[in-house]
Amino acid sequence: MKEKDIRSLNGLFMLILLLAVLALCVYGFVGLKNQPAEELLTTLIFWIAVLVVDSILMAGLFMVQPNQGVVLQLFGSYTGTTKVPGLRWANPFLSKRHVSLRVRNFETTHLKVNDRDGNPIEIAAVVVWRVVDTAEAIFMVDNYENYVHVQSEAALRNLATAYPYDSHEDDVMSLRGHTQKVAEHLKDEIQARLMVAGVDVIEARISHLAYAAEIAAAMLQRQQASAIIAARQKIVEGAVGMVEMAIDRLSSKHVIELDEERKAAMVSNLLVVLCGERAAQPVVNTGTIYQ
Repeated sequence: MKEKDIRSLNGLFMLILLLAVLALCVYGFVGLKNQPAEELLTTLIFWIAVLVVDSILMAGLFMVQPNQGVVLQLFGSYTGTTKVPGLRWANPFLSKRHVSLRVRNFETTHLKVNDRDGNPIEIAAVVVWRVVDTAEAIFMVDNYENYVHVQSEAALRNLATAYPYDSHEDDVMSLRGHTQKVAEHLKDEIQARLMVAGVDVIEARISHLAYAAEIAAAMLQRQQASAIIAARQKIVEGAVGMVEMAIDRLSSKHVIELDEERKAAMVSNLLVVLCGERAAQPVVNTGTIYQ
């Protein structure tokens, strides 16, 4: 079911017209005392009928706020939607249901789920959305606001199981390390679920991400250990490259001729200096490398 526009009349014009008819009815009731007795009953019935019709037509007036749509139904059948702001008038027998078209946002509850590696984490997201099709929002789901909340949390749970919490590998996406791409994935997944309800998802982002309390301390130690290992690996790779460059430079420029034993000693000393956690303490050798 798709939204369709319906024509509604200017409510201000109809209000003035109906008030004029009401004033005419009052004038007619006042003038009944001058009516002949044989015409009194007929005239009274006429003005009562006019007053009843005027009162019924008054029920057709309704207000439309800016960025709001009014869904109109006639005896349960969808007639159309009007979005023209201001005082409007339509068939008084049409039921009218207001639907906000404004941008809205909400934050999901803190969900406890397992990431791709099976670690329990706490995660929450902020979803920014709005209704773009009033007919689908009203008639395709029972309660579109509740539907948005439930489906957003379901999409967030599914997202959390698709990625690890953290990763030190550049080619592996993680919840903590690739927030922009994860947010885009979350938005697309929520939009796919809410399309049936006539809802457009403007933005979806993770607002809370943490390990569950029962493993937070252990995972912190694991993160620290992983970070230390990754840092050491980078340091060793850089140190080996620097040692190789130093040996090549010395050999190419013929600064000194190094035999295998001297090369081994030089490599050992450079690696100690470059990979050590503390500054190296120089030792002055007053003899030779062989003594």
